[in-house]
Amino acid sequence: TYQGFRKRSLGVVQFDTTKNRFLAAGDDFSIKFWDMDSVQLLTSIDADGGLPASPRIRFNKDGCLLAVSTNDNGIKILATSDGIRLLRTFENLAYDASRTSENSKPTISPISAAAAAAATSAGLADRAASMVSIPGMNGDVRSLADVKPRITEESNDKSKVWKLTELSEPNQCRSLRLPENLRATKISRLIFTNSGNAILALASNAIHLLWKWQRTERNSSGKATASVAPQLWQPPSGIMMTNDVTDSNPEEAVPCFALSKNDSYVMSASGGKISLFNMMTFKTMATFMPPPPAATFLAFHPQDNNIIAIGMDDSSIQIYNVRVDEVKSKLKGHSKRITGLAFSHALNVLVSSGADSQLCVWSSDGWEKQKNRFLQIPTGRTPTAQSDTRVQFHQDQIHFLVVHETQLAIFETTKLECVKQWVPRESSAPITHATFSCDSQLVYACFLDATVCVFSAANLKLRCRINPSAYLPAGVSSNVHPLVIAAHPQEPNEFALGLSDGGVHVFEPLESEGKWGVPPPVDNGSTSSMPATPPVGGSGSDQAQR
Repeated sequence: TYQGFRKRSLGVVQFDTTKNRFLAAGDDFSIKFWDMDSVQLLTSIDADGGLPASPRIRFNKDGCLLAVSTNDNGIKILATSDGIRLLRTFENLAYDASRTSENSKPTISPISAAAAAAATSAGLADRAASMVSIPGMNGDVRSLADVKPRITEESNDKSKVWKLTELSEPNQCRSLRLPENLRATKISRLIFTNSGNAILALASNAIHLLWKWQRTERNSSGKATASVAPQLWQPPSGIMMTNDVTDSNPEEAVPCFALSKNDSYVMSASGGKISLFNMMTFKTMATFMPPPPAATFLAFHPQDNNIIAIGMDDSSIQIYNVRVDEVKSKLKGHSKRITGLAFSHALNVLVSSGADSQLCVWSSDGWEKQKNRFLQIPTGRTPTAQSDTRVQFHQDQIHFLVVHETQLAIFETTKLECVKQWVPRESSAPITHATFSCDSQLVYACFLDATVCVFSAANLKLRCRINPSAYLPAGVSSNVHPLVIAAHPQEPNEFALGLSDGGVHVFEPLESEGKWGVPPPVDNGSTSSMPATPPVGGSGSDQAQR
């Protein structure tokens, strides 16, 4: 029970919380603050008077502004130090004369020194210091909607308030649902071909789907685009690329595939034998590695298409030479099935990830293990038994992206250290998949609630959120969500989603925009593609406002 309330409150007490740390309540003609970890009153502020007995209050999303109702049907805005900086940007406000009068302009005035002194005397720790220097901004709330910001001269146009780009309507981006195949169930794996003119999907029923774009007047390059519908392609023979499922239930199997660099063949498995398909004819060129164990992840060696790394459901990794049909090495270090493999040709290493939330680095020369580390699961999160950990190398071949349902992280390979981490809020849906854009400047992530988020890769700061209503029709079941996301190999702002209902959607920003939102301000002024290593503990500040 929090202490400090008036013994008999004069009405219903309204409260709000911010940053999972502070509790505020409108009580006894004032606003009272508590540290949520302590029942003792932290401080109270009367905001220069004029408050009702039980003022209504509401924090903004970032917790730096607090709106408080007043006796004269007005609103006072209280601000932390971050909020003050936000308000200073709007000190010179341009008004639409036809909608507001001159005397309705809000004024920024500091709260009395007495209130600040009283708050300080309450014995606040440094962590709560932002709660005591609170200036007020008085004004009629009805005029606030009509405010048009004008940047002050001293800001030199550089301090514009950054705002997350949020897309909720179909006309706010270009999206295209690819022509359907009625036999397709949920899309388990998805990739653009290396040429950029086709998309290959593997459905959970072990069938492959290939969409090809043609050169047309509307699409002179013939590249994959959301502006022109492709053809769901099949060879004249009518055969389909279907994985071996003789000894498994494909719905329960872990599908995996890998595409050769020249797009000429694909290696694929859906719980049974691994199949090698010709991408032009769809014919099966070879099958090998009958289970058990079953393959759960496949990766081609960057220098030799005949060498593939095969992650297994028994936690081993087999280095297999297709040409001579021989396992060259068997790597052991994980305790659960392999869920991700990625080669760095610059460092001559293979990075592996498993359902055990472990990361391992192997030399691709002698295949000995160099380092291993367990992913730190955020406090209070319990990953599901089927939780995958995926890995993908940055374009610099030194850093790699780690994708887990509880987080996104960037690791430096040689030290196997986390340099950036983003953790969704506890109330947010789990991450289902994520990938770098082709230039490694963005990270695209999809979530179980069908939201898609676009991050700046340099600092894992959220810059654009695409809500389900922007691409899913109103009648679609709320259970439909993306399972996999793929980036176009040449267009950094293009990506595709594979959905749980068997659909595949291609996304591009509006041509008038050209990109997904605006990057948030860089904290340290660095604009490098991969910033200096901060401590992993700093991840909390990177939590998305989801």
